[in-house]
Amino acid sequence: MNPEIGQFAILLALALAVYQSASGLLGAGLRGPRLMASASSAALAQAAALIVAFGVLVMAYVESDFSLAVVAGNSNSLKPLLYKIAGAWGNHEGSMLLWALMLGLFGGLVALFGRNLPTTLRARVLGVQGLVGVAFLLFIALTSNPFARLDPPPLDGRGLNPLLQDPGLAFHPPMLYVGYVGFSVTFAFAIAGLIEGRIDAAWARWVRPWALAAWIALTLGIAFGSWWAYYELGWGGFWFWDPVENASLLPWLAGAALLHSAIVVERREAMKAWTVFLALLAFALSLLGTFLVRSGVLTSVHAFANDPARGVFILAILTLTVGGSFALFAWRAPALKASATFAPVSRETALAVNNLLLTSAALAVLIGTLYPLVVSALAGDAISVGPPYFNFVVGALFLPLLLLVPFGPMMAWKRGDIAAAAGRLWVAAGLALLAGLATLALQSRGPWMAAFGIGLAAWLICGALSDLAERVRLFRVPLTVSLARLTGLSGAAFGSTLAHLGAGVTLAGIIGATAWQAESIKAMHPGDVAEVGPYSVLLEDVVPVTGPNYTADQARLRLERGGSFVLTMTPERRFFPAGRSMTTETAIHTTGLSDIYAALGEKTADGGGWTVRLHYKPLAPWIWLGAIVMALGGLCSLADRRLRIGAPARRAVPAVAAPAE
Repeated sequence: MNPEIGQFAILLALALAVYQSASGLLGAGLRGPRLMASASSAALAQAAALIVAFGVLVMAYVESDFSLAVVAGNSNSLKPLLYKIAGAWGNHEGSMLLWALMLGLFGGLVALFGRNLPTTLRARVLGVQGLVGVAFLLFIALTSNPFARLDPPPLDGRGLNPLLQDPGLAFHPPMLYVGYVGFSVTFAFAIAGLIEGRIDAAWARWVRPWALAAWIALTLGIAFGSWWAYYELGWGGFWFWDPVENASLLPWLAGAALLHSAIVVERREAMKAWTVFLALLAFALSLLGTFLVRSGVLTSVHAFANDPARGVFILAILTLTVGGSFALFAWRAPALKASATFAPVSRETALAVNNLLLTSAALAVLIGTLYPLVVSALAGDAISVGPPYFNFVVGALFLPLLLLVPFGPMMAWKRGDIAAAAGRLWVAAGLALLAGLATLALQSRGPWMAAFGIGLAAWLICGALSDLAERVRLFRVPLTVSLARLTGLSGAAFGSTLAHLGAGVTLAGIIGATAWQAESIKAMHPGDVAEVGPYSVLLEDVVPVTGPNYTADQARLRLERGGSFVLTMTPERRFFPAGRSMTTETAIHTTGLSDIYAALGEKTADGGGWTVRLHYKPLAPWIWLGAIVMALGGLCSLADRRLRIGAPARRAVPAVAAPAE
């Protein structure tokens, strides 16, 4: 397909974004119905143009069109089809076009599914979306053209970074972008609500589905990235507090706080200004993550750009978007007064504390991520903030948060009874204590804090199930009645239970994989045996193998447990001729309760042996299982039909007529 079609589609999308922003904002201001309606048409047309542009780029990768600079620099003719397609976003230019595509698609979705919105509010939301689209499409057109030509074209390309040639990384960036860009919709709703002066229960109900969709996508995107780091990098870790990892965690934390605060606005019309602030903050942090990854200020396997001009452009977008939105917030927020009050002990207070701790954790991560950059810019000193800071500070903030999570659903709105809530959680507390004591007995050598962590994970899991049991009045009414109540529960009720339960499962996985892991790094010759955890590993041989675009040395490791054969593991050390680079392909055997993990290193000095890294990771699979359960909880909430209709209007209580004399 002719790349010039893609270039034209980008310029057309830019023109449509300009019209969308102007028609949406001016039409709402002038109350012009035709002008406002045309904003929806422009949003749909812009989405279509960007689909064409991105489709042309993908086809260029599939067809190995090396006349395009991005294809020549990030693909070659021998790559498998999946990684040819993934190469379309495995570089700076393609990833920014994917960002713009997601932005256009979300605008089109607002136009399609926002028909129950007030006309002026929908027009303003589309207008703000259009403005953001203008900024990013200008950035692509002026500094990051994915359709730039090479003359003459090379015979073959350099290939995608081998570390990115993996299914986890094929799906990780698109999921993250859905999350990042999804918060642009909540941002647009916040700006539109501030302009109109309308932040109420209906506004919160319109915002929540978009916030949920973004948060679900970020949850899955972060999980994909963590899983990739775990099995692809060969270090045996799943989270390294890399600045680019932190860039995705920041909007996830802000989005989680937004989801909880929007419930308060919807149910009680309290915390209005704070909820708008979080809607602005979540997208601001998404833009900050884009700046960190695309500007070249960070060095990471995730970072793509190193052109200062691009960094300055993105910084300008970040400054104008964040500065302008928070200036509007500062002007309009004083008018957002709560129409309801609540007692210090209530569900509203529990959700407020939840928000305080989540945003404090986000602030701590933000400080740890930006502090080295600020010091380097001001003093020229290269420093780093490592895992000890993040583990201690973020852990200290999450500890009270996780302890309080099961209490929130048990508290009544407006005025709660903490003693009654605790009474409904005594079974969960007993099971959590039992889990902690059992862990302490089984792992008597410690670390003792790990037993507390398992007890805390059990507290979250049992607390979530207790909430579900309380809703169906389990064991207090006949079982048939409980089952009937269960089938009648809303999607949001199941979503809350699954999300909190998933958090407990992930916490248990993190505790097990870090507290009780065993490691063996050993120079092994064929016939040597290494012990790791309850397993014995025999190196049988190392043989050469050939892949579609690489050659490799493949180890054959005989895995035994208690003298019984389990399976043969085949980790590889791969060489990619196109990029002249090496990667490690690990082998992982999982039982669902633990992983045994093997990675093949370099040859020994004598040339007859190999360095073999072995890890035993108890409960490691639960890290990603919990993330999937959390995402399923979000999907259940998203499926709740109440989020597809407007909030009911509050009726004024009619005055009682005076009796006739």
